[in-house]
This record gives sequence, C-alpha cells and structure tokens, in this order.
Amino acid sequence: MQSLIEKAKKIKLVIFDVDGVLTDGHLYFNEKGVELKAFHVHDGEGIKLLLRNKIEVAIITHHDSPIVLRRMEKLGVEHIFLGEGPKLITYETLIKKLHFIDEQVAYLGDDLADLPVIQRVGFGIAPANATSQIIPYVDWQTRLSGGYGAAREVCDFILDAQGLTSQIIQTYLTAHDN
Repeated sequence: MQSLIEKAKKIKLVIFDVDGVLTDGHLYFNEKGVELKAFHVHDGEGIKLLLRNKIEVAIITHHDSPIVLRRMEKLGVEHIFLGEGPKLITYETLIKKLHFIDEQVAYLGDDLADLPVIQRVGFGIAPANATSQIIPYVDWQTRLSGGYGAAREVCDFILDAQGLTSQIIQTYLTAHDN
C-alpha cells in the first residue's frame, strides 16, 4: 500500500476512460436510437475536487458522445478527447502539452484499449469491473465498479495521499459559518 501512496503523491493529472469507468459500461439507446448514459454524482464531485486542488483531469474515449462532452464541460474538465484513435497517441500529445512526465499521471481504464496508457503512466488503475486481461498490468484495482463510484475512489485516494483530505473537509465544514 505504501508504494501506491508514493505513486499517488506524484500525480498532477488524472485521466479517465468513460464507458465502464465513469459509466457502468452498459450502452443505453432510446427508441429513436439516441444514446443515453448515467454518471454517478460521487464521481463528478471527485473530479471537481481534483480540479479545485490543482490536479488536472482529462477524458480519453473512443466514443464520440455529446452526452460525455456536456457532462465533462459541466464538471469543468478542459481536456476532453472524444472519438480518439489509439489512446496512447492522445496521451502523449496531452502530457507534452501540459509538460508532465509519465510518473505524474494516473489513468483509470477498464479494457484492452486502455492497456497501452495504463502501462505508461506512473499510476495505472482499473475499476473492480474491469476485464480480467488488464488486471495483471495495473498498479491498483478499485473496490468499486465503474459507474458506481470507482472514479471517486481514485480521486479520494490521490487527494488523501497528497495530504489534502482534511483541508477539503474543513472547507465544507466552515462553508456556512458566516
């Protein structure tokens, strides 16, 4: 566990896949063929906490989804890559743009398309419901499944490792003191 904490202390950028990570992996369509997705509110709050604490957040997904774009914009995520080809190419472009090195990046992914990035980053993570093929390659697997708080679990772990949790809680406790 200590080695995971040491990895998490270095993180300045957290990248999330979407389907199976920020959603439960199910693909929903209405009778008109319009795609629907459900996001967990705890994951959204975790992302906002990272951003408020100067930790960058990015989304890299193969699917080009207006729903994902709207949700991420609402959360304040600036680095949104939808409909991307090989995720590793997008990853390399992003860290170059932000002037980060691999050790400063965490990635939460659940399937084989995520594997090249998981292998490169300083902290590779899979949700509880990830495909079994990637588990040997991750540093950590969350207790919670994608779409059910796995992203929040990652956010909380990183914030806690960086010593920010008590400050965050204190902010909420004193928000209504005036």
